[in-house]
Amino acid sequence: MQQAKDDVLAAVRDIVPKLRENGLEAEQRRWLPEENLALLEKAGVFAMATPQRYGGLDLSLAEQAEVLAEIARGCPSSSWVSMVWASSAWMVTLFPEELQDDIFTRPGVRISGGFSPTGTLVPSGDGYVLNGTWGFNSGCRGADWNMMLAIVQRPDGTTDEAIALVPMDRFAIADDWVASSLTATGSSTTTATDVFVPAHHVVIPAEAEAAMAAGIELPPPPPGRGYGLYSFLFAQSVATFIGIARGALDIFLERLPGRGISQTQWTDQSQHPLTHIQLGAAASRIAAAEALCQQMYGLLQDRADRYEELTLAERAAIRGHSAYAAQQAKEAVEILYNASGASVIKRAVPLQRFHHDIQGLALHGWILLSTNLEVQGRVILGLDPQTPLL
Repeated sequence: MQQAKDDVLAAVRDIVPKLRENGLEAEQRRWLPEENLALLEKAGVFAMATPQRYGGLDLSLAEQAEVLAEIARGCPSSSWVSMVWASSAWMVTLFPEELQDDIFTRPGVRISGGFSPTGTLVPSGDGYVLNGTWGFNSGCRGADWNMMLAIVQRPDGTTDEAIALVPMDRFAIADDWVASSLTATGSSTTTATDVFVPAHHVVIPAEAEAAMAAGIELPPPPPGRGYGLYSFLFAQSVATFIGIARGALDIFLERLPGRGISQTQWTDQSQHPLTHIQLGAAASRIAAAEALCQQMYGLLQDRADRYEELTLAERAAIRGHSAYAAQQAKEAVEILYNASGASVIKRAVPLQRFHHDIQGLALHGWILLSTNLEVQGRVILGLDPQTPLL
């Protein structure tokens, strides 16, 4: 897959300036411009996680992350939406082939998702009736499918969590994404009202676990792609953080020539020792985040290639390291933003957008530093992690 990744990466690198140029328009629209989507589609971004048998590129986690980081250098929101669609496509590769055949009708299929169980699935005939509302549904405005977490409610009173794959046009999309961060992700609220879902479009994890306990052999994960659900999601999300930090550094350096330091005698900021320290601190934080990610991706790929599961300690470390890498990227952007003078607050200056986007992303429940370090610390001490998200 090296050549495929190199081709996608080269194509994305070429469009970074245009993605960055479109940033203000994207914020004003509260959704990605069609030009961004067309450029990313042409580059092959939306086919990254699709299996080769469906015409996709089947890139590894590390390869996907490299592309997502490059997108974020141009547009954080474009990277986050691309990450959501890619991670959702990867998840579908873990489901039965009958379902995959329905979903992967083209290599660049776009799948958004709502992973809070805020809906219900009630058995009906040869399927289920879905009702519910899901907030923060990133990428829903441009998606083909919505992958929702819901609660199966059976007549006998038993319940189970389930994942439902439903065409996006069966949902109502509220115009309620008005945010101060990641404004262009279109992360609106979606609502399903009495939507019929065929039984083979519903995956109930507990049933698979029961089958395994009964000795029923289930299909193995795709070769080299069985990373483990939560470890994959935590590790992949950091790519956008790293790309934002790289982009912020690019923009800072582009703006530096000819800049003085107001209210001082310094006419060239690049000659001031404080600027040197700030740049060194930011660059080192970015390098530290990159190194942690490479370590994580190497471990995950090694286990996937061997068809081995991560240990509890390794899964907890993935959570902690993901959040810590994201924190290093956020601090790098903060340093560069604070070193940029008052003019950086203008909306026409992309650095302010990179700054508020990474601030908002760092509050995401998946990547919140305190939560993830707590889980890692508990496992290090031999305590119950007190979360199933491992």
